[in-house]
Amino acid sequence: MEAIVVRDLAVSYGSTAVLTGLDLTVPAGTGVCITGENGIGKSTLLRCVAGLQRPDEGEIEVFGGPPGAAPEFWRAVATTVEPPTWYPGLTVREHAELVCRAHGVHADDAGADEALERLGIGAQTDAIPASMSSGQKQRLTLALAFLRPSRLLILDEPEQRLDPEGRETVAALIAEYLADGGSLLMASHDDAFTAASGASGVGMPSLAAR
Repeated sequence: MEAIVVRDLAVSYGSTAVLTGLDLTVPAGTGVCITGENGIGKSTLLRCVAGLQRPDEGEIEVFGGPPGAAPEFWRAVATTVEPPTWYPGLTVREHAELVCRAHGVHADDAGADEALERLGIGAQTDAIPASMSSGQKQRLTLALAFLRPSRLLILDEPEQRLDPEGRETVAALIAEYLADGGSLLMASHDDAFTAASGASGVGMPSLAAR
């Protein structure tokens, strides 16, 4: 089964066409990275595949069904396309525990502490996310995505706001996820990061001239 199939996708904002006639296939167990300049629809494509935005035309299938249509979709798909919700009063560790519990796993069994440590925020387990830097919040967002069980990751520029060491760590986590049979669709500007993650880069044609 294909993880993602996109056929003839079209999205416009007012009179401006952002995506036109876009086709994309992501075989199960593989990773695809969408590359290209800002403003050509990478995030829009990811939002549509994640079921967070309805396209004007075209069809999308995720594991054989429409995106966002059933609880099974959200059990299978983890995404960082939307900004995370930080719950007031909950610490970093408690956010990790909440995400794990919501997906039927214990934080210790999921390796929550190890994941936070690996992503460089092990010393912030008692911090409130709202008090953290943008880079630390990005690391926490990614940690939560990797901690919960999933079959597909949809990541929008996961390397943003990370230093070189952080990018290397996240690329390694993605590569391990793919090696374990997961599927990936992400957008990135960093060719070296894409290569290290094990994803295949696919350039999105610019629609600026249309």
